[in-house]
Parts: sequence; C-alpha cells; structure tokens
Amino acid sequence: MAFFPSSVLDLAENVLKACRERGILLVTAESCTGGLIGAIITAIPGSSDVFHAGYVTYGNSAKETMLEIPPSLIRRDGAVSEAVAFAMARGALEESPAGVAVAVTGVAGPGGGSESKPVGTVHIAVVTEGGNTLHRICLFDGDRDSIRLQTAEMAMRLVLEILGAE
Repeated sequence: MAFFPSSVLDLAENVLKACRERGILLVTAESCTGGLIGAIITAIPGSSDVFHAGYVTYGNSAKETMLEIPPSLIRRDGAVSEAVAFAMARGALEESPAGVAVAVTGVAGPGGGSESKPVGTVHIAVVTEGGNTLHRICLFDGDRDSIRLQTAEMAMRLVLEILGAE
C-alpha cells in the first residue's frame, strides 16, 4: 500500500535524482506541512544518500531556536511570509552540509486564516549553497490534507526548478 499518490512519489524520485547528479544533499524546513515533504522524500528507497535532515518547526519558538530566526522578523512580517520562508531555508542550509534547502510556511486550515492570509496561503522558499534563491506564494484550495499535499508537491517542483532539472 502506498501512502502517497504515484505522481508525488515520481516528483520525489526526480528530486533525489537531481541532487545525486549534482552531488548535493537536501534539507527541509517545514511548518504547515509538519514533515510531509521529508516523509514523501524518505518514502523512496535509497533516499538516505541525498536527504540530510528535515526540520519541523511548526511553532514560532521552534523556528527561532532550531533555525535561528530572529523573533523580531516573525513579529514584523508574521510566520507566514516570504521573509520567514527564506529565513527558514537559509537557517536549515546553515545548520547542515546540504547544498539545497526548501522551506514552507503557511495556513493549512481549516482555521487560522485572515483577510490578508486566507486558508491555503503558503510561502515556499528554496536556497542553494551557491546563493541562488526561489520563492513562490501560493493560494491552494481544498481541505487541510489537500493544502498540505499541494504544498509538498510545489516545494519539490521548486527544488527541481532551482536545480535546473524541471
């Protein structure tokens, strides 16, 4: 029995292949997905040669202590923001030997949304050790599980994009 749709597992395999071909490790920093990206990647046998670590920093204090995000940044921009997504990705990259980091922060619902950040709002940031960056703000539809899965899919797509392996 597969936990994840085959299309999502295919994406994960492509991410692993792209990292292997470039000789780099992958690290994740996840908030709204709660480790789902790491779970999908590690569902692929042999992923341990590429997947270095996954930081699940659901609460703001975890973001601050594990990824060294300044509390003032979270207060100023909010946890669901481009600035915090980039800070999460950079923090994960700095705390690991990885060559690429992807971070996600958003509102998976069903509650927690606001007029400016409705349920389904997600920021995804990807950073490479060479200094390349990529960001997307997404507004996903559906229930909590659907939003989280769409976030994981887009995060993997962005990793492929930044690595030039789309």
